[in-house]
Amino acid sequence: MNITLQPDQEKLIAEAIQSGAYESPDDVITRALEILRGEEGWLHEQHAEIGRKIERALGQFERGEFLSDEASRAEMEKLKSTWMNEQRKR
Repeated sequence: MNITLQPDQEKLIAEAIQSGAYESPDDVITRALEILRGEEGWLHEQHAEIGRKIERALGQFERGEFLSDEASRAEMEKLKSTWMNEQRKR
C-alpha cells in the first residue's frame, strides 16, 4: 500500500523521530494507529454511557442548569484516561 502524506504530516513524523521516541516512520504510524484503535474502542465501549450523559446534559440545559465547557471536557478526559490506563494494563 502506498500512502501520500501531506507536508504537515511528514513534519509531524519527522519531529516524532527527532524527539527520540520513535526510530522510524513505521514506528510513528504504528503508534498512531494503536492510539486510533484505542480511541475507537473506547468510544464503542462507552457508547451507551455517552448517550446517557448527552441526555442528562440536554435535560440540564432545558432546566437552565449549565455545566461549563471546561468541566465537561475535564470529566470526559478523566474517564478516557482511566479507560486508556486500564487498556495498557491488559
